[in-house]
Amino acid sequence: MGEILSQEEIDSLLSALSSGEYDAEDYKDTPEKPIIVYDFARPTKFSKDHLRTLVNIFEHYGRLLSTNLPGYLRKSVQVEVINSESVIYSEFVNALSNPVLLGVVSFSPLKGNVIIEWGPNLGYAMIDRMLGGSGIPLEKNRDFSEIEMAIIERVFTNCVSLLREPWKNVTPIDPRLERIETNTQFAQIISPGETIAIISISIKIGDVEGLMNICLPYVTLEPIMDKLNTKYWFASLIEHDEGYAAAMEDMLEKAEVPLSVLLGKSSISVNDFVNLQKGDIIKVGTKIDEELDVYVGKIRKFKALPGTASDKYAVRVTSIIREE
Repeated sequence: MGEILSQEEIDSLLSALSSGEYDAEDYKDTPEKPIIVYDFARPTKFSKDHLRTLVNIFEHYGRLLSTNLPGYLRKSVQVEVINSESVIYSEFVNALSNPVLLGVVSFSPLKGNVIIEWGPNLGYAMIDRMLGGSGIPLEKNRDFSEIEMAIIERVFTNCVSLLREPWKNVTPIDPRLERIETNTQFAQIISPGETIAIISISIKIGDVEGLMNICLPYVTLEPIMDKLNTKYWFASLIEHDEGYAAAMEDMLEKAEVPLSVLLGKSSISVNDFVNLQKGDIIKVGTKIDEELDVYVGKIRKFKALPGTASDKYAVRVTSIIREE
């Protein structure tokens, strides 16, 4: 409890304030709180935690794109999530230019659709690359032809199918590409005033860089909004770790690796090498009872002794080389 002032002390303090000896501003206990503008007509439905979880999901999606797209384009692809924000749908649509590539994607069993937007330069670069070019976009944008749209649809379908894995930590979905629109007027999937979350992803194909924007309406994600938090996302991720590790181990066990044995080394002249015939003997600097080096790929991994097994040449591993 603070000290109680006497009437004489109170009068003295008031007199000092009146004369300007003391400034009342210096004795304020709490600073003024800044006023935050809130638009009740456009309430914020996506919290920072929601957007952070969406970024985590699409960072996983970006890694899948960077490993799958090079198989189609035969060129290095770099993918990075650069921004996330909550706006209304009309702002997103008004910022688009024609022509544009808008993939309308169903998020079954969730209701409604999601939009994936590609920059036109990405579309032209992919088309040029898949038709044998170097992946250079057009200097001036034009409408896409039917053949070009068929090529784009093939890549789009592959990209949409990759959405299953990142979202399984939140909820199982079955995304399907409904259609591709090149005019923004035909992509009115929700009312202009609805709230959406936009995840912006930078895609670099060789030297060409463009944006992919994923538009996620609130009405579509509303049933799972309580799961869009980092705590739930990481908890689900840990639950999948054991199954994921077992699957990876099973795949690694079936992987084939090149195995080679170095029998020995020898030096001969170029003339002798050119005139080698079947049955010629090359003397190497390794003795019969000396251990040989066994290589896995280019790494020296085992020591072994030579021999035969079922009328075939073979080696018997004697020791494992464990140093890096």
